[in-house]
Amino acid sequence: QVPLAEMFKYATDLRSMTQGRGSYSMKFSHYDQVPQKISASIIEKAKKEKQEKG
Repeated sequence: QVPLAEMFKYATDLRSMTQGRGSYSMKFSHYDQVPQKISASIIEKAKKEKQEKG
C-alpha cells in the first residue's frame, strides 16, 4: 500500500527503469488519517493560496 501522493511520478520512473516496458495498475484500498506534520503543511499551504487569491 502506498499513499496516492507518492504515486504521481511512479509511471515515469517505472518506464525509465524498464526501458518503456513496465506497467502497473492501481486500485483504491481505503482512506487513512494524514499524519499531523503533513496535515499542518497542507493546511498552511491552502491558507497561503487562499490569501493570494483574495
